[in-house]
Amino acid sequence: MKVDRLLGIITTLQQNKKVTAPYLAEKFEVSRRTINRDIEDICRAGIPIVTTQGNNGGISIMEGFSLDTTVFTEQEMEEIFTGLRTLDSVSGSSNAMKLAKKIGGESAIELPGHMMIDLSSFYKEDLTVKIEQIKKAISESCCILFRYYYNKGEEYKVVEPYMVVFKWSDWYVFGFCKKSRDFRMYKLRRLWELNVTEEKFEPREIPEEKLQFGSHMTDDYFITAVYEPSIKYKLVEEYGPESFTVMGDGKIYAKLGFTDIEEALHWFLGLGNKVKVLEPPEMVEKVKTAVKNILQGYGKT
Repeated sequence: MKVDRLLGIITTLQQNKKVTAPYLAEKFEVSRRTINRDIEDICRAGIPIVTTQGNNGGISIMEGFSLDTTVFTEQEMEEIFTGLRTLDSVSGSSNAMKLAKKIGGESAIELPGHMMIDLSSFYKEDLTVKIEQIKKAISESCCILFRYYYNKGEEYKVVEPYMVVFKWSDWYVFGFCKKSRDFRMYKLRRLWELNVTEEKFEPREIPEEKLQFGSHMTDDYFITAVYEPSIKYKLVEEYGPESFTVMGDGKIYAKLGFTDIEEALHWFLGLGNKVKVLEPPEMVEKVKTAVKNILQGYGKT
């Protein structure tokens, strides 16, 4: 990006008293003409650049002029590079390392190694391709077409993409569904056969409430159950250590909120015989019916 290159040129000039246009062109992998235009842009931004001709000529910042080099503290730089490395985990490039070399020159800035956030998953290759395709579609205002799998079945969707979102420990594309005529979130793990179409769209104004992802999801369906001590870690992980009471016999009593009855059913079935639902009555019957159907599938009653 041009802004990154301009920042890199300014930093290089700060670190070196004088450099040549061919040096900058090679360093930033652009033509000398582009470097000349960049120098003009930097001058227009208020930083006086001096260009001299001859054997000892070159490009330098005017003597006596200095920039505040404390714009970013060391901790802030570490946070910036940690963020870039995080995004690198789901991209096909190494932007953090490239930027560190551009800013640091020969003595490249050492990337912080005390924190590593990997946003990829077991299907990283597919995820990386999907994200790059969606980013391309967003930048070119092109609709995307994909096959989507969800609880109602599967369906092809045509969507105007606006944003790639990482939330609830997963990746989504946020866009305007042409069929439902509304903004929707689509999980990338359920999204396959993705294609960037040639159909262009005029970007819409996104209502503020639509950007409050998950605000419509409330945990107001409460279920009381008794859990075995061996899965206490699950309750701590999902709801926190203050969400339950440990009884005298070691078993765990908890009244937890869920978004809906289906979400709750998946949660309890996933815990097997480590939990017993006490109330409400309809949830108790829902679990019994689900278990009965599972047993019938194995030829048991």
